[in-house]
Amino acid sequence: MAGGGVEDVYGEDRATEEQLITPWSFSVASGHQLLRDPRHNKGLAFSEAERDAHYLRGLLPPAIVSQEHQEKKIMHNLRSYTVPLHRYVAMMDLQERNERLFYKLLIDNVEELLPVVYTPVVGEACQKYGSIYRRPQGLYISLKDKGKVLEVLKNWPERSIQVIVVTDGERILGLGDLGCQGMGIPVGKLSLYTALGGVRPSACLPITIDVGTNNETLLNDEYYIGLRQRRATGEEYHELLQEFMNAVKQNYGEKVLVQFEDFANHNAFDLLAKYSKSHLVFNDDIQGTASVVLAGLLAALRMIGGGLVDQTYLFLGAGEAGTGIAELIALEMSKHTELPVDDCRKKIWLVDSKGLLVESRKESLQHFKKPFAHEHEELKTLLEAVQSIKPTVLIGTSGVGKTFTQEVIEAMASFNEKPVIFSLSNPTSHSECTAEEAYTWSKGTAVFASGSPFDPVEYEGKTFVPGQSNNAYVFPGFGLGVVISGAIRVHDDMLLAASEALAEEATQENFDKGLIFPPFTNIRKISASIAAKVAAKAYDLGLASRLPRPDDLVKYAESCMYTPLYRSYR
Repeated sequence: MAGGGVEDVYGEDRATEEQLITPWSFSVASGHQLLRDPRHNKGLAFSEAERDAHYLRGLLPPAIVSQEHQEKKIMHNLRSYTVPLHRYVAMMDLQERNERLFYKLLIDNVEELLPVVYTPVVGEACQKYGSIYRRPQGLYISLKDKGKVLEVLKNWPERSIQVIVVTDGERILGLGDLGCQGMGIPVGKLSLYTALGGVRPSACLPITIDVGTNNETLLNDEYYIGLRQRRATGEEYHELLQEFMNAVKQNYGEKVLVQFEDFANHNAFDLLAKYSKSHLVFNDDIQGTASVVLAGLLAALRMIGGGLVDQTYLFLGAGEAGTGIAELIALEMSKHTELPVDDCRKKIWLVDSKGLLVESRKESLQHFKKPFAHEHEELKTLLEAVQSIKPTVLIGTSGVGKTFTQEVIEAMASFNEKPVIFSLSNPTSHSECTAEEAYTWSKGTAVFASGSPFDPVEYEGKTFVPGQSNNAYVFPGFGLGVVISGAIRVHDDMLLAASEALAEEATQENFDKGLIFPPFTNIRKISASIAAKVAAKAYDLGLASRLPRPDDLVKYAESCMYTPLYRSYR
């Protein structure tokens, strides 16, 4: 058995790298069929012996090149594209043609290619998914499949699934309801589970649940690929989700991680609360975002001094991300001070579209906002809230661009020596402020991080490198930790362990540049450390089913990671 208690049928783990393998599909793949199989195709990298043994002679030009040479050529081609969406399409084509080369490219050029396969370019890809659609890249489950969801799952060719990312397309990034075209998100997320976290590609399953869309533009778009009807809600919606969750457990067992992705607020909280007791579920928008931001805060406090409990927090945006982050900060505070979580929440204030959350508004608030409504006069604007509450940490999760105005940031800088400002909304156009604005308006004092990438900023002769609070720091390592320990449930302490592991990876060298997150170039190593801490916590809590517990969890995590180097075929 290999990592995570799932048999490594295809010899994809690092532990089997030296072994000769047979390229099985249903029979031994050879000739034309082998070149059409993305898992085993190596293009011009097939050796003379392999070309003879697998009937490839004449089907390929005579040149034999290395994987490094192929990588160099494709990077050259990608850099020649001026339109980001063309890069995305080229990467997706490569994934369908030569899986190992795709992941080698992504791992070796992670900082350059991450924005292509994920945010911000994936947002545009989802908006135009109907037009750029070529081949299905996951499972589509729609209202038409009600009563047959288990049969649909059985149509997927892989049996040993470890991670499922599922969306219903209602709230894609900051772009709103994209219906069936949200499939780009699960596909992109899972390619990062593999590239950054080392979860085997064959163990990943992207799923879109199509219950219709309320997006008029899509309903009238002749190229739309989903159901042309208004979104189902209420009982009809929840029955389909219930059937889906039951079918997943029936088909893949107790230990498959189901990540809910880009569901609208009302459903996201309900689904997480409903299924976290009976299934291994995780919501990246609520929990993953919170874990990364908490890690950023822990690192920022190492840089400026003081503890979590000494800060006052103000959020703009009280949806999934805002309340998820706020709750995790309160849990971490409570864990280290032994104060009740309720007391810790009093240090955290949230502003939604109607103003500051306060006690007098409690009756009209959604349930997930209520814990953060404290005694205070009603305030309508962010600037009033900043001036009244005088926060040390300002966090934006509103999805509305340009909301951290010059007045807001100047006010933050006026009563903080080093204000912590996180503008987390994606994509870049929705960011509450840019890196340049944060550094310039705060006169170079801000400790800044953003959700989308920004270039380094020069201010008065000093270069500031903005940190990117990207969920890709946490969810791949978190997923790997869950898989290798055989965890059967996700506990909040596992998220706190992931945050602490990530915060420990930031070095003084990073701090000197103003960076609170480590560079992405070390992401595989970071993921292994996070996986080890998450797995250790799962064992401590009695939630791990893979026994006995490995002695060295970091080494074990590394040995379970998928490696994209070509294999030699017998």
